[in-house]
Amino acid sequence: MATAYRPYEPETEPRGHLVPAALKAPFQARVWREFLYLVISLPMAILTFVYTITMIALGAGLLITFLGVPVLGAALAGCRALGVVERARARALLRLDVAEPEPVLGRRGGRGGKRGPVAWVGALLRSGTSWRHVIYALIHLPWAVFSFAFAIAFTSYGWGFATYPLWRWVFPRYVDEPGLQIFGDDHGRAFYLDTPFEITATCAMGVLVLLLTPWVMRALTSVDRIMVAGLLGPSRLASRVWELESDRGTVVDTAAADLRRIERDLHDGAQARLVALAMDLGLAKEKLDEDPEAAAKMVDEAHGEVKLALQELRDLARGIHPAILTDRGLGPALSALSARCTVPVTVTVELPERPAPAIEGIAYFTVSELLQNISKHSGARTAEVDVWRTEDRVMLQITDDGRGGAGTSAGSGLAGLAERIDAVDGILVVNSPAGGPTTVTAELPWR
Repeated sequence: MATAYRPYEPETEPRGHLVPAALKAPFQARVWREFLYLVISLPMAILTFVYTITMIALGAGLLITFLGVPVLGAALAGCRALGVVERARARALLRLDVAEPEPVLGRRGGRGGKRGPVAWVGALLRSGTSWRHVIYALIHLPWAVFSFAFAIAFTSYGWGFATYPLWRWVFPRYVDEPGLQIFGDDHGRAFYLDTPFEITATCAMGVLVLLLTPWVMRALTSVDRIMVAGLLGPSRLASRVWELESDRGTVVDTAAADLRRIERDLHDGAQARLVALAMDLGLAKEKLDEDPEAAAKMVDEAHGEVKLALQELRDLARGIHPAILTDRGLGPALSALSARCTVPVTVTVELPERPAPAIEGIAYFTVSELLQNISKHSGARTAEVDVWRTEDRVMLQITDDGRGGAGTSAGSGLAGLAERIDAVDGILVVNSPAGGPTTVTAELPWR
């Protein structure tokens, strides 16, 4: 579920400009958007409430016949449709982005596995999202009445009193009264705002109300934000399912990419070298009787090729899962990894015990890829790797004194690394200003 809350513009101003920002607040577009939202909320709430009560009551009354269930289904479908309008209204006026809730999923039945109307109505009635829309329709009306009254009162009284000196002339000219009447009774006693002090005090009170209006609007619409996000958006379970499905896709794609890389490395490296070795040994066998010295030289060259092939296979196996990581754990594995880096690396590992093997492997390959980036792109002179445990999380921090400028923009190696870490509910944070230094922090679950 994606929700976006924008802070009030006055709060983003430096403290030295707090007073000017407060004076500008009543004229900002956000205040008028929120005011428009609260004004429109009342007729929308009335429409939604009347529709929901009417349809639910009608459906419940008809449950003794076969028409009750379809009417209830239509009621829930209508509430979901009105929820689409409410989310769009919140998105346009409150800048609140709420994701679409999970769709109605009915059991597949009939020929071809198509979903029938009966199954669709049953899915609507079982859907918790549909009933949350009904709850929203019922509780939104009293809140809409309350917020509408406050929004209208603060806006009208604020602007009316603040501009009272500009329109006070209407009373003596057209109403034959000295000013705005505040008090009056049947005995002819009345109190008017007509003296300079009273006019000034009225204007000052209006300005004060205007300055309070943005914060009142913010407080009122905050409740609307909570209701829209909590009742009209996807449930936490559905959001988690979608997140896990996305992570599963990332893991599958990553595994497929690793398999293609291993296949390519085998085909272009060790396999090609072994094929050439077999051809050289065949030629050496043919020359063994004719030219023993040439054959011995070819065998010696083949021996060198065997060593290179073995080294490539070791490197490839280390890239899949190093044996030292399995046997001795993350500390020794990272120490061995740092020894192969072209930049001097200081490794500090403080773990009371070994994490889950999968997390240990991800931590190792995260550090491996980051050290490769340091060797190839950073221009750094030194680097540091720190690993420690905080509660149920494994923390990795890799720092170098290179040129900086690294980021997780689309298509970069760090973006792919961030996706892999996110697939196991981890986080990758990159702090790399131009000119350096670069600090990459990764957070992984312990289990």
